[in-house]
Amino acid sequence: MAKERNEEEDVLQVVSNQQDSLNTHEKISNTFSGEVIALRAGYAKVLLETIEVMRADDVGLVHGGFIFSAADFAAMAAVNAPNVVLASCNCLFLSPVRVGDHVTFEAEEHQKEGRKRTVSVKGYVHEIKVFEGDFKTVITERHVLRLDLLKNIEE
Repeated sequence: MAKERNEEEDVLQVVSNQQDSLNTHEKISNTFSGEVIALRAGYAKVLLETIEVMRADDVGLVHGGFIFSAADFAAMAAVNAPNVVLASCNCLFLSPVRVGDHVTFEAEEHQKEGRKRTVSVKGYVHEIKVFEGDFKTVITERHVLRLDLLKNIEE
């Protein structure tokens, strides 16, 4: 009986260790999409330090594309599957972000259905919510660029 319990604990430990490391989007630019600062099963926190090249105007507004990229990366990290891709997103940009701001994104899975995941992402500068969105993702069997999409059309 004790031996069975130890084997089960070993399996749980392996699963836990896999979720403590990033298994997706490993080559993404942390400069432009943020850096994972916390990770566990179904949850990720990403920090984006906004820099001068993100500037959209003379006043220092950060282009929303950088904000979206970091939010998307947080969603992918929360799912943390090697072949997770974005299917759709419904999001709101709630407050402007300036060059020099540090934006913290928290992403949490809140729905699982087969290979589909829905992830809620919120972004904050200090206590001000600047972004929120629901990201619908799909985990594919193989890398999306290695799927034979034309084969299905021709058949």
